[in-house]
Amino acid sequence: MQTFTIRVTNPHTVRLIEELAALQLLELVETPDRKDSRKLSERMVGSITPEQAEQMRKELAESRDGWERNF
Repeated sequence: MQTFTIRVTNPHTVRLIEELAALQLLELVETPDRKDSRKLSERMVGSITPEQAEQMRKELAESRDGWERNF
């Protein structure tokens, strides 16, 4: 027996696959969602441009400078 992973590109395909399963021509096997084992920092690398990161740093510094500190 062979096992395939299928990426459905058309919503009508799901119905056809279910009909094939009902005819016992194939079996649908549930698989658990895969959890990404990489750290969040590794997954997020490259999600924003260096320019966006610098702009965020500037805005953060400006907002911190604007706080009144009465300790």
